[in-house]
Amino acid sequence: MIDSRQASAALNDINDVVRRVRQSRIYHLSSLIITIWGVLVAAAYIANYTWPRQGYTIWTITNLAGLAVTIAVGVISNARSGTRSFPIRSLTTFLLIGAFGVFCSVVLAHFGLRQMIVFWALYGMLFYAIAGLWFGYAFIVIAVCTTMLTLIGYYAVGANFLLWMAAAHGGGLVLGGLWMRRI
Repeated sequence: MIDSRQASAALNDINDVVRRVRQSRIYHLSSLIITIWGVLVAAAYIANYTWPRQGYTIWTITNLAGLAVTIAVGVISNARSGTRSFPIRSLTTFLLIGAFGVFCSVVLAHFGLRQMIVFWALYGMLFYAIAGLWFGYAFIVIAVCTTMLTLIGYYAVGANFLLWMAAAHGGGLVLGGLWMRRI
């Protein structure tokens, strides 16, 4: 027989393992989504640099493609875990974040191209940082690094700002997503 102290210690060990497995699963799924978004975002910055007049079209297609991939990953993940439900909360969250961002950046602020790019990069990183408070420090590290690189580019990079953002924002997401797979 074990006493209450040993039972409590055993339960704490079990809870610790459950917490680490849960975080590992979140990191594994998130790393895939973050890496895909990084590739999409980097490609969009390069496309926007190449065809500057098509910026709104490029970013609309990029965001819709990213949303579709994110939802598909959620559906597949749910099916593998036996849930078989559509990730409606994820879709609703993305739509609310997007609607609020559009309202702030287009209706209220009337940003120029450079400010619009910085707004959306920082706005997205805000939600990574918030996710980090709930799911683990990797999200916070990605948010802080990407935010710092974005601000450095905003203040220090001239005409090649979109290329800088392809590397800083898109590349930062890819590197962050790959790093999450290793921790």
